[in-house]
Amino acid sequence: MDDPTYNVPRREMLHQSKQQISWAFAMYKITLFGLSVHWNYLSSVLIQELFLTWDHDDLSQRVKAARILVVLLCKHEFDARYQKPEDKLYIAQLYFPLIGQILDEMPVFYNLNAVEKREVLIVVLEIVRNLDDASLVKAWQQSIARTRLFFKLMEECLILFEHRKPADGMLLGASSRSPVGEGPASPKYSDRLSPAINNYLSEASRQEVIPQGTPENGYLWQRVNSQLSSPSQPYSLREALAQAQSSRIGASSQALRESLHPILRQKLELWEENLSAAVSLQVLEITEKFSAMAASHSIATDYGKLDCITAIVMSFFSRNQPIAFWKAFFPVFNCVFDLHGATLMARENDRFLKQVAFHLLRLAVFRNDSIRKRAVVGLQILVRTARLRVMLTITLSELMSDVQVTQMKSDGTLEESGEARRLRKSLEEMADEAKSLSLLRECGIPESALSAIPERFSENRWSWSEVKYLSESLLLALDASLEHALLGSVMTMDRYAAAESFYKLAMAFAPVPDLHIMWLLHLCDAHQEMQSSAEAAQCAVAVAGVVMQLTVTSCFLTNHRQFTVSRSDTIEALVARNDGVWSKDHVAALRKICPIVSSEITAEASAAEVEGYGASKLTVDSAVKYLQLANKLFSQAELYHFCASILELVIPVYKSRRAYGQLAKCHTLLTNIYESILEQESSPIPFTDATYYRVGFYGDRFGKLDRKEYVYREPRDVRLGDIMEKLSHIYESRMDGNHTLHIIPDSRQVKADELQPGVCYLQITAVDPVMEDEDLGSRRERIFSLSTGSVRARVFDRFLFDTPFTKNGKTQGGLEDQWKRRTVLQTEGSFPALVNRLLVIKSESLEFSPVENAIGMIETRTAALRNELEEPRSSEGDQLPRLQSLQRILQGSVAVQVNSGVLSVCTAFLSGEPATRLRSQELQQLIAALLEFMAVCKRAIRVHFRLIGEEDQEFHTQLVNGFQSLTAELSHYIPAILSEL
Repeated sequence: MDDPTYNVPRREMLHQSKQQISWAFAMYKITLFGLSVHWNYLSSVLIQELFLTWDHDDLSQRVKAARILVVLLCKHEFDARYQKPEDKLYIAQLYFPLIGQILDEMPVFYNLNAVEKREVLIVVLEIVRNLDDASLVKAWQQSIARTRLFFKLMEECLILFEHRKPADGMLLGASSRSPVGEGPASPKYSDRLSPAINNYLSEASRQEVIPQGTPENGYLWQRVNSQLSSPSQPYSLREALAQAQSSRIGASSQALRESLHPILRQKLELWEENLSAAVSLQVLEITEKFSAMAASHSIATDYGKLDCITAIVMSFFSRNQPIAFWKAFFPVFNCVFDLHGATLMARENDRFLKQVAFHLLRLAVFRNDSIRKRAVVGLQILVRTARLRVMLTITLSELMSDVQVTQMKSDGTLEESGEARRLRKSLEEMADEAKSLSLLRECGIPESALSAIPERFSENRWSWSEVKYLSESLLLALDASLEHALLGSVMTMDRYAAAESFYKLAMAFAPVPDLHIMWLLHLCDAHQEMQSSAEAAQCAVAVAGVVMQLTVTSCFLTNHRQFTVSRSDTIEALVARNDGVWSKDHVAALRKICPIVSSEITAEASAAEVEGYGASKLTVDSAVKYLQLANKLFSQAELYHFCASILELVIPVYKSRRAYGQLAKCHTLLTNIYESILEQESSPIPFTDATYYRVGFYGDRFGKLDRKEYVYREPRDVRLGDIMEKLSHIYESRMDGNHTLHIIPDSRQVKADELQPGVCYLQITAVDPVMEDEDLGSRRERIFSLSTGSVRARVFDRFLFDTPFTKNGKTQGGLEDQWKRRTVLQTEGSFPALVNRLLVIKSESLEFSPVENAIGMIETRTAALRNELEEPRSSEGDQLPRLQSLQRILQGSVAVQVNSGVLSVCTAFLSGEPATRLRSQELQQLIAALLEFMAVCKRAIRVHFRLIGEEDQEFHTQLVNGFQSLTAELSHYIPAILSEL
């Protein structure tokens, strides 16, 4: 506007306060009388004078100045002469320079108090509401800074007119776990608006309440009784408020509100909520216009980040909004992302996207189903890139600290809360393709919204398969968090369940390296408290594996140039810390120790740096730190072969850095490790690193464990009685008055349907690990199977146990009636694992007849002797251990006092009626096994004679006499044995 008053220096226009405000009132009255020929000039003078008064030290004058424009615009709004759109536009253009004045002098606006700011903002919104788009765009075309200031005013509108109910059932902050009135309440009427603003909305305040309510707002109104109006309690809300303020009842917000009749209080609550909704909807409309103009690049804004849009959208999300607003918001949200998808989803807006993802998940927990469904659609619109899917995982983790996923039942136990159930339902609906179209229609969004290609995207990156995978991942994280919370107080007692809980959390948040590592370290600490060194070491290896994969992935992306310019700095920083020493071969070597390392880390996850989450904090030094921790823990578990493999991964790092002192320490450790391995291999007593037990659960009080089998890994000094006592102590505490705990003492097959109701059963059986190349169909006994050969990597995922039985139902019988059932168990993963127990996923059984048992017993002893005779010895110093082990085996084979085992086989199967039941092939196998056993015994006695000294001559004589006696006894059953030997 070309007006000379706008060019006058500001200091020259600061008159005396009373004269100035009086003159402004005069201008105000003249303007009200409708002197239209002078409106242009008078309005500009009035704006200038009032603006100067806002910056005055006299607070009373500032209040009057703020009210003048409000009342003036109210008069214009309700003046019957100016109800045509062109008249309203003309008036808005008259006062539009006020907005420019405020933008030029924002410190003046910020210096106002809250009440004054609200009145000024009401004026701004009234001007913009009636303004045409062309005039509004001019405010955004001058400079980027000025455009930002305009949207700062819009943010102030949302802040100052936000409406918070004391207890709003729709809101997360007032959920089932929140007390009424928790959190700061919103400013009430006397703090928010002066009586002048009531004039602006006088028609709304004079209306009677309509007797209709909706499930959405929860109000069930009744018509106000006409007898309510009285001198002490006016019928009109406006009159009641004016009376309360004039009588100084409203000295405080609470006092003013309590002075009103309950129905008027409800009316005031609705009025305030409607005002808040009207403000939010108008700001939303402005934002939609701005988004459209930004798409045509016809305004001045930061097109690299679109910070005006992101700031106002975040202000929408972070404020309490009514349902009417959310219904209007999500179509605009979809339109904005359709026009500016590539810009808003760029790495520069990661913080904005992360906050949007958090608030959408927060809305997905709301009790109000209309809001919750719209949040589901918002999530569907958002998940277009892998990085956004990582962000959703991050924000779900943060949301778990705000959402109470459990609630107390009447019996004192915990159950899943309503918030968790609503979140679960929302995540399931997000991946429900069948309901998608109806959900989009219900939310007022085009059916093609998900398949449309956003601006600057070369292709549509949205697919149902990826959304379903994301939904499953988020549900897994929710389930893991819920299970962790449900454990509650039993966490300290049941360490097995606690470890599994940490493990499930680590796996559920695996897409985010930082969260994955955090839960792995919690699990590592839990295992160290349980003195489970091998399991704790596996956790440390898993952490090192994540870091190693990140560095290797970063190098790969750099070499192949598969990254954007915005991401290159992050990746190059990772590569610099990689030292170029690790490759995929090193990751594969680590995977042999800890199979969990096999899960791949995507390039998006490895380069995602969002609010403290990302790979840049994870360096080669941190990987080396955790590898050294794993080496220490494996040494404590005496699993030295793992230690050697770990140090071979650390040495290349020190070589590349020429850290010769560290290299010397590593090689010294390697020397000690290899010596320990040699000692284990040469020991006459087979090395055992752990004991293993199969535990079956039968009973509804076990919950998810019911009718499942697990294999437990325990320290090698834990016997069967020890683990029975430990598990009894854990699960007896979970029994109620209607259930008891019983332990099945044997390993017979359990028929769960035939068990006694009201009793929970534990079946605990010692099992043996199965070597990788072991013949499970062999009828030999397994007493020597794990002692043969050298010490190998002790990684086991198969276990077996033998159960004796007879066909007549008895457990034990004579050799001729004794059958054997061999059960082989396959676990979900291998030991040592990140947990102490693994689920049995497969169980197979083999049965051996009595004669096969007998042949197997003889073949087992023969194999043990042959292995001792053929074992290579590296030096003369090995003669003594060899002599000791040979004497032990010979004494158990041919000594007179123990040879009843072989003789009992002959008595059972080679004499009398049992011999007639044997098939010809079985008879020949039995005789061949006996002949081979005696031949190997004869050879072993000769070797023993060469090894002994004078002190062992008497023992050797006993062995020879025992062998001759045994040969003579066997000749009664096998005459050919004399000629064979």
